[in-house]
Amino acid sequence: MAKWGQGDPRWIVEEREDGTNVNNWHWTERDATSWSKGKFQDLLVGIVVENDAGRGEISELKQVEGEASCSSRKGKLIFFYEWYIKLGWKGIVKESGVKHKGLIEIPNLSEENEVDDTEVNVSKKKGDGDILKDLMKTAGTAKVRQALGDYLKALKTEFTTGMILPTKAMATQELTVKRKPSENTLQVQASSPVALGVRIPTVALHMMELFDTSVEQLYSIFTVKDLVQKFSKSTAVLEAEKGGKFQMFDGNITGEYLELLTNKKIVMKWRCRNWPEEHYATVALNFVPTLGQTELQLDCKGVPVCKEENMKFCWQKQHFEEIKGLLQLTPPKWLN
Repeated sequence: MAKWGQGDPRWIVEEREDGTNVNNWHWTERDATSWSKGKFQDLLVGIVVENDAGRGEISELKQVEGEASCSSRKGKLIFFYEWYIKLGWKGIVKESGVKHKGLIEIPNLSEENEVDDTEVNVSKKKGDGDILKDLMKTAGTAKVRQALGDYLKALKTEFTTGMILPTKAMATQELTVKRKPSENTLQVQASSPVALGVRIPTVALHMMELFDTSVEQLYSIFTVKDLVQKFSKSTAVLEAEKGGKFQMFDGNITGEYLELLTNKKIVMKWRCRNWPEEHYATVALNFVPTLGQTELQLDCKGVPVCKEENMKFCWQKQHFEEIKGLLQLTPPKWLN
């Protein structure tokens, strides 16, 4: 392993403000637990099986315990997942019209077992209805395993988008050699250009906060340079007009104003310095007057999944709480 400070280009990531993982050399990890739980809900609930005797349907995701993650090292992806899943099913016997309920348990979905070998246990409540239980054990189990296979495919493709960044070698256009039909000479052509940048998984955030001040005063705190510098306790650059640029927190936050409706709404292109290069979120601030207060509604789209908690912290602690602290000062000290 290269020693720190000896100029190995693999360690250039430390020298970059954007923290880019050059050539995918460094270990990176992304938590897929929350994403996986949502995927299980989408893929498993609603599965229907039917035959001449009856009809069964998975009606509920009762319990999900475990975790999943994806790691990248030296350009390779490594997956870890271990799940216990409990589902509720319901069905009806066609001849009698009698309804029954039961459970489906998946005690160990993990990378140690193939999906086709994953244990799926089907049970039902007391009473008749073995016809439905048999239906869920056969056709139902097959569809459950198919859905689990779809989950793993999505984990390895959809969820990992952007984890393996393009290297210089990947970005170089491949040359192909083609012979013109009417000539004996060779023509060298470039293949389709490689798109710059990568798509990354993102999330949307919605936050709301009440401030003991007027709409006019709160709006000015976001658009007047001196006030921004006071609540952020750092230097700022602001051009509070459509198309104008801004920098806050000593350049750690940068962006552009897309829309300004005085005392009503601000829309911005917004990014943190440590986000992937050239990636911006869209932040919309709506100022809603209430009785003696102003409700600030924050809607943000395009936040990198791995930066979701940092984004929430930034707005709650570094914006909302600091602005409230500023508002507690007597008006002449900050409005003038």
